[in-house]
Amino acid sequence: MSNSIHTETTFETAVIAMLCETGWTEGNAADYSAELALDKKAVLRFIQDSQPEEWKRYVAFYKNESESKFFQRLHRELDLRGMLDVLRRGINDYGIKFQLVFFEPDHSLNPDLVKQCQHNRLIVTRQIHYSEKEPNKSIDLLLSINGLPVATVELKNHFTGQNVQDAIRQYKKRNPRELLFLYKKRTLVHFAVDSDEVYLTTKLDGDQTIFLPFNKGNNGGAGNPINPNGGYRTEYFWREILKPSSWLEIIGRFLHIQKEQIKSGEKIYKREKTLFPRYHQIDVVQKLCNDAKKNNTGKNYLIQHSAGSGKSNSIAWLAYRLSSIYNKKNKRIFDSIIIVTDRNVLDQQLQNTVDQFEHKEGVVQRIDKDSEQLANAIQSGINIIITTLQKFPFALKKMNDIPKRKYAVIIDEAHSSQGGEASKKLLQTLNNVSLDEAERLDAKWEAEQEAKEEESINAAIEEIMISRQQQGNISIFAFTATPKSKTLEVFGTKDSEGKMRPFHLYSMRQAIEEHFILDVLKNYVTYKTYYRFCKQIEEDPELNKRKAMQAIGHFASLHPTNLAQKTEIIIEHFRQITSKQIGGKAKAMVVTSSRKHALRYYLAFKEYIQEKGYEKIIKPLVAYSGSVIDDNYPDGVSESQLNEFGEKELPDKFASDDYQVLLVADKYQTGFDQPLLHTMYVDKKLSGVKAVQTLSRLNRIYPGKEDTFILDFVNERQIIINSFQDYYEQTMMDETTDPNHLYELKNKLDSTNVYYQSEVDAFAKIYYNPGRYGTKEQSRLYHHIDPSIDRYAAKNEEEQDSFKNAMVSFVRLYSFLSQIMPFRDIELEKLYSFSRFLLSKLPKTDYSQRLKLDNDVVLEYYRVQKISDKDLVLEIHGEKSLNPITEAGIDYEKDTVVRLSNIIHILNEQFGTEFTEADRLFFEQIKMDIAAEPEIRERAVSNSLENFSFAVDDLFVNKMIERMEANQETTTKLLENKDLETAVKQAVTQDIYDEFHKEHL
Repeated sequence: MSNSIHTETTFETAVIAMLCETGWTEGNAADYSAELALDKKAVLRFIQDSQPEEWKRYVAFYKNESESKFFQRLHRELDLRGMLDVLRRGINDYGIKFQLVFFEPDHSLNPDLVKQCQHNRLIVTRQIHYSEKEPNKSIDLLLSINGLPVATVELKNHFTGQNVQDAIRQYKKRNPRELLFLYKKRTLVHFAVDSDEVYLTTKLDGDQTIFLPFNKGNNGGAGNPINPNGGYRTEYFWREILKPSSWLEIIGRFLHIQKEQIKSGEKIYKREKTLFPRYHQIDVVQKLCNDAKKNNTGKNYLIQHSAGSGKSNSIAWLAYRLSSIYNKKNKRIFDSIIIVTDRNVLDQQLQNTVDQFEHKEGVVQRIDKDSEQLANAIQSGINIIITTLQKFPFALKKMNDIPKRKYAVIIDEAHSSQGGEASKKLLQTLNNVSLDEAERLDAKWEAEQEAKEEESINAAIEEIMISRQQQGNISIFAFTATPKSKTLEVFGTKDSEGKMRPFHLYSMRQAIEEHFILDVLKNYVTYKTYYRFCKQIEEDPELNKRKAMQAIGHFASLHPTNLAQKTEIIIEHFRQITSKQIGGKAKAMVVTSSRKHALRYYLAFKEYIQEKGYEKIIKPLVAYSGSVIDDNYPDGVSESQLNEFGEKELPDKFASDDYQVLLVADKYQTGFDQPLLHTMYVDKKLSGVKAVQTLSRLNRIYPGKEDTFILDFVNERQIIINSFQDYYEQTMMDETTDPNHLYELKNKLDSTNVYYQSEVDAFAKIYYNPGRYGTKEQSRLYHHIDPSIDRYAAKNEEEQDSFKNAMVSFVRLYSFLSQIMPFRDIELEKLYSFSRFLLSKLPKTDYSQRLKLDNDVVLEYYRVQKISDKDLVLEIHGEKSLNPITEAGIDYEKDTVVRLSNIIHILNEQFGTEFTEADRLFFEQIKMDIAAEPEIRERAVSNSLENFSFAVDDLFVNKMIERMEANQETTTKLLENKDLETAVKQAVTQDIYDEFHKEHL
């Protein structure tokens, strides 16, 4: 045993022992049927033991064929409906119904149901050989319920030099078409686990597989804490999450299939995604329900969950569970759940969630009419009622009218991003005032509005408190990302030191470290710092001599004092930096200090854009409440008049490719969710919660969006830090550094001889090649990286640490400085890309130093961005000019099918689109997805192109929809324009057809 204590097998044995201690049974791998992807013996034993009368009738009907007929029916139902639905609803065969699992009932009023649950058998089986075609392939652990597989686990052990990331890579190499892994048909979730961390995915999809962390959090950040009882950090997963009662609750009452319908022409396609709750979502729901069972009604709960926590789903799961919990006397604790929110999507989300758990009409009702509708819902005892803060006082009165009823009130602090009618009336500017006066008046108005909003919330809270003191029939569950002192005072839970704290916390820091949101302060720069950089570059003879960077315009001599100067700075920064981010899709927001400032900025933007001829690059929108009087608009002008469409249309318009910059005054600083927002220019005094809410508009993640940028003209850096501190749990920003430090780091790295400049140059020639970029090119990238890995391995430990620290610092500093101004030092650009790939392959030593390649989309977007930077590409390729594919003036016959590599230019010319190389990447990904489908190769080589195109038709749309989440705008354009879709589909089909025929020859 001493020789094997460090091995993965020992870890596997320990895991099984822990599971068996909680009530699991170890299975026999030989009982697993690879043909059916289940344990036939265990399934049959459960059916016969738990439902003997039904089985007796079944045998009487099918006689000697009963077993084979049962598994035929089960296999068909799993294929048609999926594992989750079969587990929840059972199967029918000629009127005989079988349950495949008995979920624990909410109460013990029916002893038979309680007794039936005792027949459940949770089975963990090690080293299952799951493949008929490749029988040597196995999975570490298979988790089954009564013989039906629901989860797989890949284990890794740090002592053998592997970790959870190795398990994730192993999963990505698994064939997702194996029956055990086939989406929805068998296993529902896959876990990658080591002794420290847990990650999961609900769908294996090769390199496109997305794994999410499933960790408790550690001191407010990512990861897991040291186990206080000794043992593995991940022991909670085996002993708590997979405890039979908890695991069955997760399968029965949490797992959710999110469905969406996409229309393309006359056809409707469905897109589905399985949602497995994150650890904090399970934890908060279970803890809140357990506390409510223990303390009954009349208690406050504050749930502080950051943006990126999945708050809507947490509320949906909590509302459903609260509506069905009973006390020890088998009485429902809450008669109705009332959700107070402004989120319009929550009612449909709740209805869809509840419908998957139980088919019942009228479980969820949104109050979208008047107070009478609300009164009727409360009177009728609707299980879950959704209303707004404005209607809530009336709801409270009705709740008091029925004192014998008990209520759970869930308050969702989702801020409205658009001013209401009352705001518009208050905001009519009566006189044409100066900008300074406009700023003072708007600041005063905003403060009054905030006070009124808080006053109305506090009034509602006080009413609840009074009502509860009288009757004790209401419990409040308040969700917020940014609790104020009053919120903590009223809803907080008193700790051992007498301080009020949230009942449950999922911090901003943890959300950032787990990559559910971005750290908006990572690239926060005050104009003072920005100015200093520009000035330093212009005045520093060494930097000038090397032509390392190009100052934007004449920033070094420009210290802005008026809107025209700031407009130039903002537009030129956006044009040269931001517009190239996220594959050319990035958007920006300008936060102004008053509505008059917003109007003046808008007019200055329009004038500067027209003067410079930037109309095709930047098109702004403006957002403010009411009407603003100005010299050019003596009668006042509204945002709708300036934008030339209604204000309710603005979010969708801004989301389109038509607009890039949103200028705001009093709107869209809270509650506005646009993931393509990358950069914010702040020209308004901000502090406290307002600063956090405003800057956090940038934090949403999006494929290809790896960072954000903030240029702040008016605020002090420390004030912003202090504003975020309470919600972040650690200091966010360090002082920025000297740009020359990049060269010092580069010199240090060059001197190590871990890499040679010739290798960096060769790498860059492939990476920045604007032509095709496929598997052969990828292998050549590895060829130029691998010698550095060997040289690094030959260094001693101290030298390795020194090299890695220097390279990490170089990558981080370059990434930061490149947000401030465009670099023109080719050597820095090449080393930056080379370093990111090299770091991804170097052995990982410290979690905090891991700079992994975030995803292929990010890297390809960056590559496309740099290819479009002509100076860089010219020097790398040694050419005098860079001419992208130019086919203007070439006549094409209408029936000619163009190649995918040429399609961007053709589409833009024929359809007036503005597709970029990043869009071509999307088309290439669809092509690869289709080419990987079974039988496609055979159909291509045995059919004409015309006949083969029929096989591609539906596949093309399905693959496009599968990738829609990462390519929303492009997919929408194709779905809405049939000719455009056909052109792309023809190019994809032609490429696949030609490539397979070429291979066949």
